Amino acid sequence: MLSQTLIIIIVTCIISIPAFTNRKMISDLIMHPPSVGRGQYYRLLTHGFIHADYMHLLFNMLTLYFFGAALEKYFNQFGKFTFIIVYLLAIIISSIPSYIKNRNNDAYMSLGASGGVSAMLFAFIMLEPWATLQIWFVPCPAIIFAVIYLIYSQYMSKKGGDNINHDAHIWGAICGVAAVLILDQSSMANFIEKIQHPAFNF
Repeated sequence: MLSQTLIIIIVTCIISIPAFTNRKMISDLIMHPPSVGRGQYYRLLTHGFIHADYMHLLFNMLTLYFFGAALEKYFNQFGKFTFIIVYLLAIIISSIPSYIKNRNNDAYMSLGASGGVSAMLFAFIMLEPWATLQIWFVPCPAIIFAVIYLIYSQYMSKKGGDNINHDAHIWGAICGVAAVLILDQSSMANFIEKIQHPAFNF
């Protein structure tokens, strides 16, 4: 039986890959705040299943794949489909600030699963802040990568121009952390305890 992580990846690829060469499909699914304001609320979710190009898709899906197994086991102890629910809600919630900010900006559009993937990444970091992540084959503690990731996202958000919702990286991160804190009342104490005892395993 396929894992929930693989189901999300397969569905995302099935939608994203044809959309690379189908402008109408992109137009129908992309996050476009004025269209959302006109009642097309589905765009708050569907934009998470299309991507700018293969590299954008590959980066998001590989990140989700690497952390999916551990997070499925963690989240689904609170309910069979909690992992999927958190992922989908993160895509929606992380796009709301951009919607509010750009609701009258007809030129604004964004796409990508960044909100959901970022939520999963930061949920993992909450659980294992000193885990070693391989960033382009360079080992890096998860908590340090988190700081770099957020700084980069903030920079790219200000720079703009690539139709990728970098604000969703930040708000997705907040969603992931919030999900862990809401579902597991002991998570903050555990996080603080682990932060106070660095463990580097390069």
